[in-house]
Parts: sequence; structure tokens; C-alpha cells
Amino acid sequence: MRENTLNFMVRRLPNDLEVLVREGRHSEAKRRIKELLKSAEGRYRKRLEFEMDRLRRWPLQYPYGEEGAYKVAAERVEGLTPEEFKRLLSSGCVDYIRLDGEIRIFERFLPNMVWLCPELKGRYKEENGTKAKAREALKERAVEVLKGEATPLIFRVRAELRVKGDAVPRGERVRIWLPIPRISSLHPKVRVLSHSGEPYISSEDHPQRTAYFEVTSSEDGTKVWLEYEVEAVPRAPDSREINELDGKPQPHHLEEGIPHITFFEELRDLVNSLIADIDDPLARARRIWDWVIDNIAYTYVHDYALFDDISRFIFQRRRGDCGVQAILLITMLRIAGISARWQSGWYANPVRWGMHDWAQLYIEPLDWIYMDPSFGHPREGEEWRRDFYFGGIEGYRLAFNSEVNYPFDPPKEHFRSDPVDNQRGEAEWDGGNLYYDVVDTRLEILDVRRP
Repeated sequence: MRENTLNFMVRRLPNDLEVLVREGRHSEAKRRIKELLKSAEGRYRKRLEFEMDRLRRWPLQYPYGEEGAYKVAAERVEGLTPEEFKRLLSSGCVDYIRLDGEIRIFERFLPNMVWLCPELKGRYKEENGTKAKAREALKERAVEVLKGEATPLIFRVRAELRVKGDAVPRGERVRIWLPIPRISSLHPKVRVLSHSGEPYISSEDHPQRTAYFEVTSSEDGTKVWLEYEVEAVPRAPDSREINELDGKPQPHHLEEGIPHITFFEELRDLVNSLIADIDDPLARARRIWDWVIDNIAYTYVHDYALFDDISRFIFQRRRGDCGVQAILLITMLRIAGISARWQSGWYANPVRWGMHDWAQLYIEPLDWIYMDPSFGHPREGEEWRRDFYFGGIEGYRLAFNSEVNYPFDPPKEHFRSDPVDNQRGEAEWDGGNLYYDVVDTRLEILDVRRP
């Protein structure tokens, strides 16, 4: 089996434990896992240990009770009353779970609530004024790309990760992995400028490239940093340019990838119905693309480590963020016989930037081309997005990862905070993984210039 950080997920939990987890009866689930671990071995043992680790994460992802969530929402939604919030909760506009009988509400419920119930939009106060400016900067950049006037951009970036002072006993070894862009057609030039300590930097084409640090913990916390320059090259959707830096597709780019890229029956049936009358691979890809754009809404989701099967989740729920949309698209393309793979890192708009995921597919003679389904959704009349992001990319990107569930170099010894990919960094010590509640990460664009 190909290298996979989640290989042990092929082992299912016992039925009674699955029920306890699904119903949010986590105290009972923990007791049951402890009992099962007494005799568990191999992958089954690792699967149980991972489930125990995940149980600790759920309340961190769903931190609010109903009263606390209402207070957060009332500050941003004009005129929101407790009674209205209860209606929104019961109607499905507020993402929540039940943990040991109590309602717990998703940390990013508020933007989801407005997206799911758009009648609230006129009453919703944005946090700052950069969103519209960033959208306009993106549109201007896309126009440049379409006109053939967009040159590559050189980004100077600083990445940091700090482990909080009380997270690890003083004097212990701490291992940290910061993401760094891979060499690819998107990034033909990547140059490390400076860094703390003496990191080991994995190969330029590693599927999840990192700078690896070993440091000693202190009372004030442990911090590492890295500065680099990266060239980002745009591509027009109708480009016929071939770039050898992206390589050729491998057999696994047509295969399932447990646990998140799965060819389950309902999805197979959908894909086969969409492409039944189409022989041309690019036309098949476009039919699948249009279905995803038309049928999947954008919302935030909890950490990917908490999903058992991302492709099944988004197919059933018909909503999700950039990464789950990309995974659904990749899965559907592979079912259709089209090689497809992951790409992720950061959307590096100089006005407003953040973590982002998208996809690539391979079509002869076009080579690898980009597909960004979450950016491809028309927004506020921006119909240009649907065609532009089917093959095109604006070059506001930092791409660290080309595969999901792929081990680092060197690999982590403990479970990862995000086993799918690496966009903000990972840390551990000999006592275990250091989850996001004890780790602060930061990525800052220091400068953007043209060559």
C-alpha cells in the first residue's frame, strides 16, 4: 500500500463504539476505547488510539454553548434576538453537535449561518473592509491573466510557529515542521533567505515539503521561523504551455485514497450518469466541474482529522470548504478515468491571504492544469470565475502540498494535527502531538514584486 498517514483507517471501529462516537456519547466512548486497547495490536490499536485523540479535539472545534454562541452572533448580526437564534439553530443554519447530551456549536458557525440563511446578509457586519478590496484585486489580476499581461510575482514570506510555554516541560526536545513551497510549474523558483536554528529542508519536489526543526523547550515557549522568496506563475485557462516541472501522472492519481478519496456506489452512479454520452476527457472534466460548481455550496467545516471520509461527507451534505470541494472533484475525476491530484497551501492575495486548497487534472496534450472549485463559484455576479478557474490560476498562490495523507520528511512520530496536508505547521514532543490549542502559527507576506 502506498505511503499514507492514515493507512490505519482501513480498520473500522467496532459497531458499538461507532454508535457512541456518532451519537456524541464521548465519555462512554473513551471508556470503551480504554477497554479495547487492553488487547488491541497493530493497525487496529493505532485506529483506536487515533479515535481517542480525536475525542479530545471535538470540544475544541465546537467550543460554544447555545448562550455563548448567541452572544457572539448578536454582536455581528443586527437585531438578532435569542428567539430568532433558537429558530436558526433548529432550522439547520447553525452548525452544532451534541457532546454527552449538551449542544456544542462550531467555532466558525457565524459565517456559515449567514451563508446558509442568506436573509441575514443585510444585517451582518463584516469584521473589516479588506474583503471587497481583495475581491477587486483578484478580479484585476484575472483580467491581466486573460489578456496575457500578467507577469509572475515574487513573494517574500515569513512563516513562524510558536509552542506555548506551558505546553511542554522545560528542556524537552520539540520537533517542528514548517511548510515551504515545492518546485513546480506554479513555483519554478523557491529560495530560502534566512531561518532560526539549523532546519533540515526536504527535497524540492517532496509531496508535502517542509523545513524541519529540532529545538529545546523553554518556560517562555518555543519558536521557530523561516523566510523565503517564491516565484508564482499564473496560467490562463486556455494555455497550451507544457511544463516538465509538474511531472507525469502516476497510477495512484487514478485510484482511491483511503480514507478520503473513495469510489462509493452513489458517487460512481452520479459520475457515470454525467459522462455517459461524452468520450472526450476534457469535456468529461468540464461536465463534472459544472456539476460541482452548481451543486456544492461553500461553508467552513471542522478539522479534516475529524472526518472518516471527506468525499462521502460532501456528497451527502452538498456543502463544504475549499479542501472538501477539491477532494470531491478529484474523486469524481478519477472515477471518470481522469488523473487528478491535490494542491494546497495559501491563497496569497497581497490584500488578504489565508489557507487554501485546490486541484489539478492531467489531460493530453494540455499537461497538468489547475481546477479550483471553491473559487470557481460565481459570487455576486462574478460569472467569469466559472470559466477562469477551469484550467486557469491567477498566481496568488503558495503551494506546499501535491498529495493528501502523505508523510513528512522526516515523518512525525505521533498523530498529526492535520493528517491530510500541511498549511500552517506541525509540532510534537516525545510526550505526543502538540495540537492547535497549544500552538500559534503565523504566515506573513512581507513583500510582493514583479521580476
